[in-house]
Amino acid sequence: MSGGGGEGEARVQNVLVMRHGDRIDHLEPLWVEHASRPWDPPLAQGGLIRAWTTGKRLRGVGFPIHRVLVSPFLRCLETAAEVMRALCCVVDDDTRLRAMGTSQDAVLDPSRVKVSIEFGLCEMLNSRAICRSVAPKDNKWFPHMSELEALLPAGTLDHSAESIYKELPQWEESLLEARKRYISVIQALSDKYPSENLLLVSHG
Repeated sequence: MSGGGGEGEARVQNVLVMRHGDRIDHLEPLWVEHASRPWDPPLAQGGLIRAWTTGKRLRGVGFPIHRVLVSPFLRCLETAAEVMRALCCVVDDDTRLRAMGTSQDAVLDPSRVKVSIEFGLCEMLNSRAICRSVAPKDNKWFPHMSELEALLPAGTLDHSAESIYKELPQWEESLLEARKRYISVIQALSDKYPSENLLLVSHG
C-alpha cells in the first residue's frame, strides 16, 4: 500500500468514504408503518446489487483495500457486507466476477480484507436525519453487538479492533457537531491504521 515501494519513497495511505446503498423506506414509504425498527431501514434489493457492483469496481481502483470500517446502522452494514463479498471473492479472473450479477454464488477468502463497526461513523442523531416520530423512545438504537457483527461475512470481522467512539452520540446533535464528528473520526481512523488503505461506509 505504498506509492511506489522504492527505498526512500513516501508511503501513501488511501481513505475512501462510501455512502450506503438505496434504502427500502425511500422506495416503499409504507414500510415504516409495519417495521419493528423504523429508524433503521435495510437496503432495497437494488441497493444490495449496487453495493455488490461497487465492491467489484473497487477491486480495480489501483490499490488494495485492507480494512473496512462501517456505521452500525443496518443499511451501512448490508452495504459493507456486499462490498466485502466482492473484495474477498475468489475468481480465476475478474471477467467472471464482472459477470456475476449478485454475491449469491461468491466464494470468499475472508483473509483478504478485515472489517469492524465504528460508532463514530453513524447517522446524524437528530430529527433532521431521523424523524422524531420513529426514533426509539427508550434510546435503544440497535440490538446486541453480536447481532450486528453477524451481518458481516464470516471470518472477516477483526475482533481486536476497538471503535474510536465507544458509544453513539447524544440524540439531537447539531449539524455542526455531526460534521466535526465525521472529520475527527476519519482522521483518527487514518492515524490508527497508517499502513492500511481504508474504506469507510457511512451516511450522506
